[in-house]
Amino acid sequence: MTNIDYSGLPDYMRDGIRNYLEHGLRPGDFLLAVLSNDLMEAFVQVDDVNRAAMHDWVRFLYNHAPRNSWGSPDLVDDWVRLGGIKGAHKQAASATVQ
Repeated sequence: MTNIDYSGLPDYMRDGIRNYLEHGLRPGDFLLAVLSNDLMEAFVQVDDVNRAAMHDWVRFLYNHAPRNSWGSPDLVDDWVRLGGIKGAHKQAASATVQ
């Protein structure tokens, strides 16, 4: 569906971030906090692997994730409502048909 490179993230987190970005599925607590730019909550929810990967998460979001998919709770809610990249493509396709 997309050419997003998830390889720099912990293996067991890739499905969650992929489902969120590509389909707009609401992620778990840690990932939700990271996407919402809630550093305090992210560190409350983090496990040891993701604590070590925090720089990787920031780099991934900045370099690979659509800009309107992260950065605040409102942006995350909007992304979920949109249905992720798949929903954005459907919305764009229906806008060009009209």
